[in-house]
Order: sequence, then structure tokens, then C-alpha cells
Amino acid sequence: MMDFIMIPIVMAIITLGVYKLFELFVCKKERLMLIERMGDKYMSDAACMPKLMGTFSFSTLKIGCLLIGMGLGLLVGFIICTSSIPGYLDKEVNNWRFYRDIVALIYGACVLVFGGIGLIVAFITELRFGKKQ
Repeated sequence: MMDFIMIPIVMAIITLGVYKLFELFVCKKERLMLIERMGDKYMSDAACMPKLMGTFSFSTLKIGCLLIGMGLGLLVGFIICTSSIPGYLDKEVNNWRFYRDIVALIYGACVLVFGGIGLIVAFITELRFGKKQ
């Protein structure tokens, strides 16, 4: 039933894995170059060390809002299908081949729309937090 979403999910996981692998190697080189540039000058004095606690990452907020949006999209898609397609919850449907394409379209559209709304909410939250800082 949800076969339409498996290909994008697999491609997204593979792309994210390759991206994070390259990012790991690039960040490692940058950290090593930074340590070499700092030298012994900053190693003896702990007060001169850069503050790393002031940086925030909004990746969990983005992922959380995306998943909430996708969940709401599935729920709204289910509600739309049950209210608009006669006999959707019944096991005995005569024209299920016709309805299958409509159901896939409704679920896909709702997931994408509400997932996008979730990411927009995360972006607006991040902007508001940035203005307060």
C-alpha cells in the first residue's frame, strides 16, 4: 500500500549516508588544520580556548517537525480516503484497481504537503530563536 514512498526513502538514506561520510572526512581535515594553527600558544592557557557551548543545532527540531508533519499527512490522507471513497474500510471492493491510484495520490500528496509545512514551521522557529540571540 505504501510502496510509492519506499524508493524516495531509500534514496534519501543512501544520499544522507554518502554526504555524512564526506562531511566526516572534510571536518576531520579542518580540525587537524585548526589544531596545527593553534599550536602550543593556546594549549597552555585554558582561558583562551574557544567556547563551543554557545552553538545550537536545530537538526532535531527539523527532523521532529518533519516527522510530525508526515504523521499528520498520513492521518489526514486516511480521513480523506475514508470519507470520500465508498467502501474504503470494507474488504470487499469491486473497483479497487481504480481506487488504488487515487488512494496513492491522496496519501502521497498529504505526506508531502504536511511534511513541507513541518519544515517551514521548524524554519520559522529557528529564525525566531536567532532573532532573540
